[in-house]
Amino acid sequence: MVLPLVAAFFLTINLYAQDNGKKASVHFKRAHLRQVFAELEKQFGLSFSYNESNLALYGKAVTMQLKNATASQVLNKIFTGSPLTWSFKGNLVILTADPNYQKKQLNSGAFTEGLNENNSDSAVKRDDLNEVVVVGYGRQSRKLLTSAISTVKSEEFNQGNFNNPAQLLQGKVAGLTITRSGDPNAAPSITLRGPSTLRSGAAQEPFYVIDEVPGADVKLIVLDDIATIDVLKDASATAIYGTRASNGVIVVTTKKGRPAQTQVNYNSYVAVEKVSRRIKMMDAGQLKDFLSKNSLALSPSDDQGANTDWQKEVSQTAVSQSHHLSLSGGANNLTYSAAVSYLDNKGVLRNTGMNRLIGRISLEQKALNNHLKLGMLVSSSTSNADLLPDQNIILFNMLRYLPTVPVKQADGSYTENLQRVQYYNPVSLQNNAWQKQKTKTTLLNGSAQVLLPFGFKYDMSVTAQNKQENSGTYYTSQYAYITGTNGKAYRSSYESTKRMLETFFTFAKKLGAHDINVLGGYSWQEDLNGDGFQASNQNFPTDALGYTNIGLGSPTGNYRNEWGPNMYQKLRLISFYSRANYNFRDKYLLQASLRRDASSAFGVNNRWATFPSVSFAWRAIDEAFLKTQHIFSDLKWRVSYGVTGNSLGFDPLISKVQYSSTGQFYYNNSFVNAIGPSQNDNPNLKWEKTAMFNTSIDFAVLKGKVKASVEYYNKKTSDLIWYYPVSTTQYFTSTYTANVGSISNQGFEVTIDAMPVKTGDFQWTSSLNFAHNNNRVLSLSNSNFKLDSIYPQGASPGGQNQTGAYVQILKSGFPVGQFFTFNYAGKDANGVSQWYDKDGKITTAPRTYIDNAYAGNAQPKLLLGWNNNLKYRKFDLNIFVRASLGAKVMNATLADLNRPDAASSYNIPEYAANNSPRDLYGYFYSNRYIENASYLRLDNATLGYTFPSLIKGIRSIRVYASGNNLALITRYRGLDPEIMLGGLTPGIDNKDYYPRTRAFMFGLNVGF
Repeated sequence: MVLPLVAAFFLTINLYAQDNGKKASVHFKRAHLRQVFAELEKQFGLSFSYNESNLALYGKAVTMQLKNATASQVLNKIFTGSPLTWSFKGNLVILTADPNYQKKQLNSGAFTEGLNENNSDSAVKRDDLNEVVVVGYGRQSRKLLTSAISTVKSEEFNQGNFNNPAQLLQGKVAGLTITRSGDPNAAPSITLRGPSTLRSGAAQEPFYVIDEVPGADVKLIVLDDIATIDVLKDASATAIYGTRASNGVIVVTTKKGRPAQTQVNYNSYVAVEKVSRRIKMMDAGQLKDFLSKNSLALSPSDDQGANTDWQKEVSQTAVSQSHHLSLSGGANNLTYSAAVSYLDNKGVLRNTGMNRLIGRISLEQKALNNHLKLGMLVSSSTSNADLLPDQNIILFNMLRYLPTVPVKQADGSYTENLQRVQYYNPVSLQNNAWQKQKTKTTLLNGSAQVLLPFGFKYDMSVTAQNKQENSGTYYTSQYAYITGTNGKAYRSSYESTKRMLETFFTFAKKLGAHDINVLGGYSWQEDLNGDGFQASNQNFPTDALGYTNIGLGSPTGNYRNEWGPNMYQKLRLISFYSRANYNFRDKYLLQASLRRDASSAFGVNNRWATFPSVSFAWRAIDEAFLKTQHIFSDLKWRVSYGVTGNSLGFDPLISKVQYSSTGQFYYNNSFVNAIGPSQNDNPNLKWEKTAMFNTSIDFAVLKGKVKASVEYYNKKTSDLIWYYPVSTTQYFTSTYTANVGSISNQGFEVTIDAMPVKTGDFQWTSSLNFAHNNNRVLSLSNSNFKLDSIYPQGASPGGQNQTGAYVQILKSGFPVGQFFTFNYAGKDANGVSQWYDKDGKITTAPRTYIDNAYAGNAQPKLLLGWNNNLKYRKFDLNIFVRASLGAKVMNATLADLNRPDAASSYNIPEYAANNSPRDLYGYFYSNRYIENASYLRLDNATLGYTFPSLIKGIRSIRVYASGNNLALITRYRGLDPEIMLGGLTPGIDNKDYYPRTRAFMFGLNVGF
């Protein structure tokens, strides 16, 4: 009911006007058409309707000056003799391609720059320079940028069965590291220019801005609706977002409607996915041969004549589908876009998957002779996830469960042997427990923009976002991992809300050769997370109802309800910010910004922080002394410095005393919960700050056929937050949260775009990027708090008989992901493993920590992405290759499987066929299991064909076939060398890796 009323309101205030003779003076110098349109909208109150492909036909920048001219005179001056024609429809200017243009040029013996075949490549490159890039709280021509910003357009996105916008960028942006498994419910790990904090999760990942809404949930995005994604890398680009920008900013812009261009688009695909690689475990025959050769034997209960491939039994061929329908257009001063999208994403592990329905509508109304612009955005997403409880136990047992037993016995019961450690039938676990999670997210945004006199403009945006998560988990009475409960159920419901206000003024003025733009604003945000609870019950009369009627359980004894974690958190942020841009003759460009932020999370003495930045660019190509050279068609130097903060991933009560349950005591014939301090307060706790220096050379050669950007950056994060041991005689608890350490990242990035071939029927464009980052922990101590090293959570794989055996360390002078483990010395004459002790002597009993040695790190030395687009008439082919060089992975999975002495109880991998059962400790974590994780991957190949428009009303039809993860070259022996690189323990393959998939897609795109 609300949306029709709002739409009716917008329609009632439409204004209908046309060129009424109003006069104005205009001055453009090498301006892109979009910049021209923006100025004419402001001067004459016009709106413009056009196809993007037509703008490319124009192919040149606009340089002109007219005084006291009407709109018609200005438009004639711009478009006379060009490939475009214009016409008025009210105050709407409609641009169309002139079908007779080429013929006219042939008859006159002249070609303009836009269509001359010899100059078309240069024209395209100049058009790229004038493309509009989204920056914080505004837009800017790429030519005039002083910051490091990478833009990926929709036609350059990765193709695949994706559910997160980050997956569209994997390998496309230099310095942006994205890793993911095959799990349809897992978010990818994202790091930009290296880890900059000792906290994990959101604290390490970039900040998202979606359609100018900071912090909007990425699950609200319809991937087919995305027009561009801009990645803001350096501090001069991100400092305007202050406390949330130390890991970079990803700005997503969706497609918008255009006046007089009603379009309906339908996109659909079907994807078939299989596990791409398996670990080579012994089959029944191989295992029996190994046991026989080593005078071992299976117990009678384990020798049942089966030859079960457990990896195959728990997996499936997953068939997924996606459907997307969108409508966009406009009339007079109203534009609109709406879309609905459905994704059903099945997992390759049985009983896993996700489906998501997203609806989205956007309206934009211009009024008061285009001096007022009102916008509204409503987006809603409903996701249903099928999850596997104890998935890591299933993934480990699909490897180690004996192949000589069947999945089920003759009576239909699952084969089990509960006398062994962590030994469970993986298919039984898979089918006797389930978890379903339903997430509803809704966002409502309203915006207004007012053009004011004297070059001022006012913008305001109000946003409300609500997320509801409802989850249910049930373990049947036959679930072997949890016994004695006769069925156990959990249900939980949590709600999170986000409210935001953004309001700012902009002043723009051009004074001859001087161009000034100043912005100043205020931001307010309040987040409330985890408002809800969990309940549990057990001992159910039947498993048939699962968790749906949790009250049917009848627990016995001293059962206590599990209420779940206390997740209620409330956080408030307020900010004042400003930015100034100065441009002299489009040659010397200067930008400075300042943001002042406050957060309720930090100590009362340090709630406010200031984040400045400054950047400068010199367009050397426009200097007179370079006019006669013929090497460069574009040349620019950029340099910047700025400071950003990190407030993501914080507990809002991190600086305050917290109380929680500390146990129970018996009082008055019952047990009572005891409450006590669980966290010390720190009134001086403050922001982590990241200072970054960035410099770059941007250039184009060969008449614009090749353009490149070379970036160098150096960033240092100080006041790192960590938990330090303190005396309980001075403090409530034994740890204290403080700002102490520092960490650095420095490296370079190279991006090269080229058009090697362009003829009448054939075109080949190629893009290559590679990046290197050097990460170091600089310090973990100061005068008040001392730590020599940290063993982070997750650095101990926790294998059988290896509790507390850490394989990574955080230490000054070493990177995050530094391996620190036993130093393998080979085997003795009896085939027994040996290691070096701290003095370099050989031992068969190494001591944990004492005999550990440094053994490389998980971070790659070089990341590379190479994309190629080839078009021949109606055919298009895309080939995308990614590579990673120099990374290491601790293959803890293979280590824990290497138990030849226990091969009669647990299956072993094929590589252990020559190992001796006398090697009782060959599974010890050591550099023996640290493997080279370098790889070269054919990540995608897509072949498409676009049919000519033969049916009235159908604008275009395209069909395509696409393959993902088609080929992999690597020496790594695990499931995949691309182990998660986020968090504090990257590169540990710890028996819980959801298998990566190989996918084949068949899709259809129809435009009406």
